[in-house]
Amino acid sequence: MRASLQRIWAVFIKEFIQFFRDKVTFVTAISIPLIQLILYGYAINTDVKHQSTVVYDQSRSVMSRDILYKFQSSQYFDIKKFVNSSDAVGRAIDNGQAKVGIIIPPKLESNILGNKSSQILVIIDASDPMSSSSALSASQMIGLMENQEILTKKLQQNGIILPNKNPFEVDVRAWYNPDLLSTYFLVPGLIAVLISLSTLVLTAMAIVREKERGTYEQLIITPLRPIELTIGKVTPYAIIGYAQMTLVIIAAIVLFNLNIKGNLLLLYIFALPFILANLSLGYIISTLAKNQQQALQMSFFLMVPIFLLSGFMFPREAMPGIIYYLSYIAPATFFLVIVRGIILKGLGFSELWQWELGLIIYIIIALNISRFLLKRKS
Repeated sequence: MRASLQRIWAVFIKEFIQFFRDKVTFVTAISIPLIQLILYGYAINTDVKHQSTVVYDQSRSVMSRDILYKFQSSQYFDIKKFVNSSDAVGRAIDNGQAKVGIIIPPKLESNILGNKSSQILVIIDASDPMSSSSALSASQMIGLMENQEILTKKLQQNGIILPNKNPFEVDVRAWYNPDLLSTYFLVPGLIAVLISLSTLVLTAMAIVREKERGTYEQLIITPLRPIELTIGKVTPYAIIGYAQMTLVIIAAIVLFNLNIKGNLLLLYIFALPFILANLSLGYIISTLAKNQQQALQMSFFLMVPIFLLSGFMFPREAMPGIIYYLSYIAPATFFLVIVRGIILKGLGFSELWQWELGLIIYIIIALNISRFLLKRKS
């Protein structure tokens, strides 16, 4: 056991020395995450449709169904589920199962027919301002148009005195990010995406560089066992990933006034499988690539799905079925839910454990793929 630890420690020290000696790699690892954080944090902003929606309809009347139809037909809301309590609506939004919750009061129709005002509550997950801003304005517009339609019908009826106020009000509440600031949504996502890209590229390039120099083969013929070699080479980049993560979080707090609502220690614990998953993906690239140029090309090839499919820019719920499942090729898909849940919503282990389990399964699959590829080459 002691000899094994000594061999791992030797590879560990060698990898760190090589990392710091390579000035280009060192500067890239430090500067690129900060530069991209500033650029993307200030520059990216967009809106989307088809928000996953849960409904608690206490009225269950013709009028409530008509209002829900207006929400659905607006294309901004996709009603996925009807629940039986307000707490169920809150849980669905907390867990990420829905982006919008609609709560209709029990006496909606009777109040409106009796010239009394009612209030429909629309709860929006505003941790994603790119989608919530559209949902907010669409909700208000639907409420305005529905009020005008009801008042017009009453106006056409003889002998009915129109009320002085609207038949009902749409009370829109933005949770987690009431000011709808894009940076509060993008910056936690950047923590996941930037760490994903940097650790992926660093690992792939480092191993392929050793292959080109012939030092990787020399390590293989040493008394090092495969598991010792893997741990020794991967551990330094895991530490670098944590260092980058800390640097980006500090920069986000200083530059963007990011308020971390959840447990920061839990975030760091949950980050380990995420970093290891990216290192495993980088290891797969290194087994396929014959030189550094190929490794870099493969890494850039994966950057597109990481940016576009992981949920960093666009909600995955709005993606077509095959694209939705294809997005799981990126470890950031899992960790984006975790990092945003902890930082923006203050969620804990009970709400996020299934995403952490997904990362662990991802690591197992990736390592088995790399082992299969290595056996085919040997």
